[in-house]
Amino acid sequence: MPSSGKRPASPFTPLDFQLVLLRRMADHNPDLVEDARHELGVSIADMREANKRWQAMVRSPRARSAASRYRSVLGEPESVTSRRIGDLECEALHWRLPLWPDLRFEVLVAGNGAVWNEWLVRAPGARGPALHTVDDLTPWSCTIDEAARAFSPARPLQGSAPTRWGLAFTAPDTEGARHEVVAEFTWGLLQRTQVSR
Repeated sequence: MPSSGKRPASPFTPLDFQLVLLRRMADHNPDLVEDARHELGVSIADMREANKRWQAMVRSPRARSAASRYRSVLGEPESVTSRRIGDLECEALHWRLPLWPDLRFEVLVAGNGAVWNEWLVRAPGARGPALHTVDDLTPWSCTIDEAARAFSPARPLQGSAPTRWGLAFTAPDTEGARHEVVAEFTWGLLQRTQVSR
């Protein structure tokens, strides 16, 4: 049978998925993303191509469920635990990503299979950052959950894209003066803060 000339698409890998996460973070922290890209040994073109393929997978009319998609790309989760949020039961699936060894990619799946949330969280047993002042809130230093706990009460804010979230809270500086802070997160990881002085 004659060849069509098209090569079959290579499988989407965990490395490709890390590039998808980085692509969203590049808007806020291009230098950190550049360093991570070099660590992974990939080009800007590789990152663009991974993002393009991911978007095609997500938007395909034959797209599998989000939970199935993550399993097909990342393999079986490192852990699956039951979680109660309010009066709703769900499962928390966690995957290890080499780029962030102290974090896990978490997907919360409802009983009907719908994905409620997908973001980076601190790995069980990993030491989180010491968050006491606004100066501790450096890019990629903490997850949204850690910031919300450290500077409670924090108010959630609508993000500018599905993978982005915000928090508004009050935090002290190193002199003890308190400031209004808006923190922005991508895939659950802190990207930048705006501090009212």
